[in-house]
Amino acid sequence: MKIVQYVILAPLALLLLSCIEQNERANATADLDPMTYAILVDSSSFYYVDVKHYDASDPTLPIGIFDSGTGGLTVMDALVRYDAHSNQSQLDSADGVSDFSRERFIYLADQANMPYGNYYSESKSELLVEHVLKDVQFLLSNNYYPQASSTGFLTDKKPVKAIVIACNTATAYAKDHVQKLIDRSGLDIPVIGVIDAGSRGVLEVFDKAESGTIGVFATVGTIASKGYENTILALKQQLGYRGEIQVYNQGGYGVAEAVDQEPGFIDYDADQPREDYLGPSLSHLQHPIDKSLMDSYRFDFTANKMLCDAADRDDCDVLQINSTDNYVRYHLVSLLEQLRKAPDAQPLKALVLGCTHYPYLIKAIRSKLDELYNYQRNGAYVYRHVMRREIHIIDPAENVAAELYGYLADASRFNPQGSMDSSEFYITVPNKHNNRIKTDEQGRFTYAYKYGRNVGEIQEYVKVVPFSRSTIPGETIDRMGETIPETFRLIQAFSDNHVKIHPVPVKDRIQ
Repeated sequence: MKIVQYVILAPLALLLLSCIEQNERANATADLDPMTYAILVDSSSFYYVDVKHYDASDPTLPIGIFDSGTGGLTVMDALVRYDAHSNQSQLDSADGVSDFSRERFIYLADQANMPYGNYYSESKSELLVEHVLKDVQFLLSNNYYPQASSTGFLTDKKPVKAIVIACNTATAYAKDHVQKLIDRSGLDIPVIGVIDAGSRGVLEVFDKAESGTIGVFATVGTIASKGYENTILALKQQLGYRGEIQVYNQGGYGVAEAVDQEPGFIDYDADQPREDYLGPSLSHLQHPIDKSLMDSYRFDFTANKMLCDAADRDDCDVLQINSTDNYVRYHLVSLLEQLRKAPDAQPLKALVLGCTHYPYLIKAIRSKLDELYNYQRNGAYVYRHVMRREIHIIDPAENVAAELYGYLADASRFNPQGSMDSSEFYITVPNKHNNRIKTDEQGRFTYAYKYGRNVGEIQEYVKVVPFSRSTIPGETIDRMGETIPETFRLIQAFSDNHVKIHPVPVKDRIQ
């Protein structure tokens, strides 16, 4: 009888144990957002990553970098050029060779979903987080499409050993979510964002007892997050700065979009005002062009760089910005007007470029700051009392490089045999094989669709494909060649020689 009881009860016990295990798994995943669930749990999902067979400690793995567009290449360029140590001894002594010379990089530009800075203003911050998690998933996974027209994806991309969030907006809104994803995965992978690095960098230009103003020039979304302002002020106290250091923010509405040639913000072929224009204008409620400041702006009207509805610029009833330099002029004047109107403003000593697209425009920024320092009205300097003669322009990328180097050194994960020349470059494009997406005549997501999607609808909105001339405007490619020549050389090497670029027609390769 006892034996019979055992035979009957054993299956029940196993069933009970199975139910308990299922409940434990359910409880463990109950608080996961849909994207994290797809990455870590749902093995049937395109986005699934098999973390059990992922050796993040492998020093030969590449370093992953992502941004909302090509602007993050300025961060990569800082890594490519970084030389603060001896490559043999790792001592603090430059040796003329990049400290990351043996590292391979994988870069992703989420161009299809940019600009990230607008998701906050469209009340879609959770959707932005989902995009960022997809960016990270790409870096962790093996998948990519050889071309936009490809129906099938390849799986020969290497996963990464470190992640650099080269986007300020993504850092502000999603770095904590990325870190939670990595923690959940159990992977020993560092996540380095630009805001902490940039905040430390800007404070370094101040003496401990010195007063002055820090200007934060970033996307509207990054400014709204107060990521830089809160971090700077917290570090100021933590690091023992005693002076009156003030922070003034300027949201660079339209600047990143103009750099990446988003049609709502810039159109080099236009010769008159456009109905689909979204940038600052005389009638814009949040970002108006102030006619009383036209002499301060000193817009360049040549070659249709400003679009006016009248032959005489003084008679414009419609005025639209149509060049990156003029976007810079508009926003720097707006920043200095904030200081000029504040009764207790300290002089501007440092300007943080809180968007990775902005270093592309550093010459225009320096030129306009110098112009405004010397600008007079009725024989009096207008802005000089709220400006230092030398304003430090801080690119957070340099501090990101130092932080990444420190991690690789501490974890003994420098690549012993790699080369930067084998780096890879990818970009997102609308997935035309997804019949639910909506695109415009230029093949980009419409504005309404881009910001009208709902979080949690896990689908392939985009494909990730290698860089090519069919996915990056010619003007952007030319700008990269001029402003980040070392990284551009790596892009050319990828386009010329890498096996992953072979399916791309020769005419579309970046050479």
